[in-house]
Amino acid sequence: MATGRPSLAAGLHLRQEQKAQPRLYQAMDLLHMPLLDLQGHLRQALVDNPFLDLVEPGDEPDDAVDDLRDALAEDAEDGPADEAEEVDWEDLLLDDFDAGGSREEYVDREYYAPAAVATRSLWDHLHEQLNLLRLGERELRIGEEIIGNVDRDGFLSCSLDRIVEALEGRRDEGREDPPDAAGAVSRDEVEEMLARIQSFEPSGVAARDLRETLLLQLRDRGREASLAWRIVDGHFDDLANRRWPELADEFGITPREVQAAADEIAKLDPKPGLRYADTSDAYVIPDLTVEKVEGRYRVSHADTSLPRLKLSPVYRDIAADRGRFRGENKAFISERLNSARWLIQAIEQRRQTMLRVMDFIVERQHEFFEKGVEHLRPLTLRDVARHIEMHESTVSRVTNGKYVQTPRGLYPLKFFFSGGYSTRAGEDVSAEGVRARIRKLVAEEDPTAPLSDHEITARLQKAGVGIARRTVAKYRDQLGILSARLRRRV
Repeated sequence: MATGRPSLAAGLHLRQEQKAQPRLYQAMDLLHMPLLDLQGHLRQALVDNPFLDLVEPGDEPDDAVDDLRDALAEDAEDGPADEAEEVDWEDLLLDDFDAGGSREEYVDREYYAPAAVATRSLWDHLHEQLNLLRLGERELRIGEEIIGNVDRDGFLSCSLDRIVEALEGRRDEGREDPPDAAGAVSRDEVEEMLARIQSFEPSGVAARDLRETLLLQLRDRGREASLAWRIVDGHFDDLANRRWPELADEFGITPREVQAAADEIAKLDPKPGLRYADTSDAYVIPDLTVEKVEGRYRVSHADTSLPRLKLSPVYRDIAADRGRFRGENKAFISERLNSARWLIQAIEQRRQTMLRVMDFIVERQHEFFEKGVEHLRPLTLRDVARHIEMHESTVSRVTNGKYVQTPRGLYPLKFFFSGGYSTRAGEDVSAEGVRARIRKLVAEEDPTAPLSDHEITARLQKAGVGIARRTVAKYRDQLGILSARLRRRV
């Protein structure tokens, strides 16, 4: 008989949920961390944890790890609280950290190189030149508004009418104008100030489009009567499309003379503001090194600047005297000791995983190391993951942001991964290798009769690479190579 009361059991649902341990997140971070960030992380760990110490030159890191494990084995009687912090590295890496919880809670962090300090921007440079002029408050306000609308490439990013509106809008906000700023700002005043700013360095700054910046640069070089000026000024569309015969007919000269003028124009700066962009050198420190020793390629770590850690013998001896500590003190020492062991194991596992990944890359890409980029073979994260028996995303974290110094130069590890093609001879060629072949074919072509996409496709297919013409066109665009018509020279 129904009572009308809701059933308590009907509202209950059992759900099994995993909670990831914080140290699993830390382990993922350590795998993903670039070398410079890892250096900072380990230095901070040395400060925070008294049980960590630096490995001295005469010490063996592996022995230090063994000593640490032995010391912690003596502490096993401390109970389940310590065991909860242990990490089974084999399960952790084979299962992509699923041993402790859900991956959905983890998001890879982004790491950035430190920014340079005290660099002078384009706007600083323009303001400095503006302040050198003898201007009234009204002119100075117009000049500052114009400079504020110059983008990082050096172009004026809005119309003069918008600048006039902005100046009037500020005037209508109720601000008290200086004595010489009375009255509305006219477009003629803005144009006059723009012309003055366009005479600033860098040459061509504050132009409204590419054509104007080229004309400003030619003017600054005293080339206002040149053929180059006349082409840019009156026939910019023909110049952009390299219509040399049409331009030659227009000016009554030879196509070769038109091309010489176009070569002069090509030496101008299409984005003059970028020279004042942040040009601080981006230094890359390789994580790994590949060297050829006695005919074989050997992989080694290049992390000589990375602090090597061991358990501090002083604090280990203190922790061994269990009778001295009770309650919170004992729990703190146990946690610090366990944390030290975990970090040393995590760093060593990171090193070994990177070596295993790079060893397989060297084995698979042997022809690249011997003959160059054209012989780079297809390789995917799945290929590496299967070989070293780890999850694909673990391999991705290990390779992301990492670099290797090789006899052929410095490369990011991601460089070695790409899809590819099979040749009729049964060989595999990566997409990067195909791009390298396209680059080589264009470099060796006759500039008066450049290869079309169809001709490049035919040559690649003759070499055994089964590739479509549209794919060749896509790769050519990716390489920044112009079409055959635009590459043709007379």
